Amino acid sequence: MSIFNNKVAVITGAGSGIGRALALDLAGRGARLALSDINQTGLDETLKLLPTGCEARGYILDAASREAMFAHADEVKRDFGTAHVIINNAGATVVGTVANTSIDEYEWQLNLNMYGVLYGTKAFLPTFLEQREGWIVNISSIFGLVAFPAQSAYNMSKFAVRGLTECLWQELEGTGVQAVCVHPGGIKTQIEKAARRCKAAGELEEKFSAQADAMLITPPEQCAADILDGMERGKRRILTGNKSSTMFWLSRLLPNSYPRVLKLFAK
Repeated sequence: MSIFNNKVAVITGAGSGIGRALALDLAGRGARLALSDINQTGLDETLKLLPTGCEARGYILDAASREAMFAHADEVKRDFGTAHVIINNAGATVVGTVANTSIDEYEWQLNLNMYGVLYGTKAFLPTFLEQREGWIVNISSIFGLVAFPAQSAYNMSKFAVRGLTECLWQELEGTGVQAVCVHPGGIKTQIEKAARRCKAAGELEEKFSAQADAMLITPPEQCAADILDGMERGKRRILTGNKSSTMFWLSRLLPNSYPRVLKLFAK
């Protein structure tokens, strides 16, 4: 029997991509689902795809709003009695060099990708600690392992998610609560098509976008299976998707010179 059987799993960004794939996989493992997204249409589609008999509720949520996230935690507790898993998955990307990306664009990126993860963590952690059981699953990226040009805002957010989660590894020892850092790479979702280009975007931003789209080859269903299988095995860091393991070892073995290697992937 799966460790997720009859557990309440909360997933942000469940209206598409990795979030939808996680919802469907968790449903198959017997979980009860609290699914949220800022997009009503996408969320409704995910709910329709769930198997008959799966206990699930949908919530419209702006994960970048502290007030909304804490209110969401209260909603989940009201509707399900408790929660056992929070998967902080909601995210987006701004394509832009440091020179071309405005402060407002950086703030928009960090509010969702960094603060949204922090809000989700803080909103559900007290319940997990009280019941001495829970999983905090934070979706970082291979962009939280190595830095790519024209992605400084996204890199900042995903390195921050990694730092937060690795801190939790140490702070949560002996509490019954586990923190998991996920580094997806090249997952075939709509993230690149939905990406914001900074208003001052130029040639480098366009070049990166073309290269990034070609790297998105791993199905989100495979990513979701890797995440949940990794959690079942008790892993704290999960690498999944195209070149994720390669990027992990590049960051370890060539911490100063990996940018030269990344140029080879771009050719």
